[in-house]
Amino acid sequence: MVILNAVQSMLSIITLILVGYFLTKKGWFDHNTSKIFSRLVVTVSLPALMIYNFTTSFTKGMFLNSTTALIIPFLSIGICFMISILLSYFFVEKNKRGIFQTMFTAANTVFIGIPVNIALFGEDSIPYALLYYVANTLFFWTIGVMKISGDGGKVKENIFSIATAKSLLSPPIIGFVIGIVLVILEIRLPIFLIDTSRYLGNLTTPLSLLFIGMTFHSVDFSKIVLSTDGILLFLGRFLISPLIVYGLSIYFPIPSLMLKVFIIQAAMPILAQAAIVAKAYEGDYEYATVMITLTTIASAFIIPIYMVLLQ
Repeated sequence: MVILNAVQSMLSIITLILVGYFLTKKGWFDHNTSKIFSRLVVTVSLPALMIYNFTTSFTKGMFLNSTTALIIPFLSIGICFMISILLSYFFVEKNKRGIFQTMFTAANTVFIGIPVNIALFGEDSIPYALLYYVANTLFFWTIGVMKISGDGGKVKENIFSIATAKSLLSPPIIGFVIGIVLVILEIRLPIFLIDTSRYLGNLTTPLSLLFIGMTFHSVDFSKIVLSTDGILLFLGRFLISPLIVYGLSIYFPIPSLMLKVFIIQAAMPILAQAAIVAKAYEGDYEYATVMITLTTIASAFIIPIYMVLLQ
């Protein structure tokens, strides 16, 4: 039953992608719709989601006491990113290296990760899942966005440039910082603002997945070939990343449940927002869409295997 619940969590994601695909096929959505959806997610719903998640899931004491447990998520993501840089240098076209590195490293820790962890381990897993989410989110909306924007020629490779600094100050990372500040300063938002953040934040998942479905409609399926870089992305998401987490746990012992949650989070498919950011920065968003969809479908079969192994 637990494995069935986990599979159903991922099947709901796949269904939303299919809805976006078929509505585009029927002419309800077009290119302008996808641009509007990408703007809404990046500038409105994701910042609201960041604020809502932090202010409702953490207290100051809980957040400060959990900071030492962040060692494994941050280290594992950093190591995974270094591996992605090395692999992309040898196996990925230059104009796709940024999106490859980001997809290799960043996992879908909220929209798939949290529901799957709840299905597998119960609500006790939520704080641990959110800890991995903190590290994953910080990486994606700083280094990840910078690398993706570099693919589209929006920023220079110089990380200390003004253009790079502007790309790092994206609305989601601003919302992320505001959420942490509110928790640390123990500032309680009025109920109407919390509800507003929740309603806007709840738009993130459906809009992101509908966008992927819209983009997938424009992809020529006859040209889809699982090339070397595609295989490497599968290995990165489903094997290399969780193995790094397990290896680090040998040197940084953590509670059993926390380790299981971290491994599951590390083994999630590619973060759905990668395609939207690639679209916003004129990167290869079709490539991102294909790999997000394929890894999401594959996760429905791979996560149950991890569940059996972790038992």
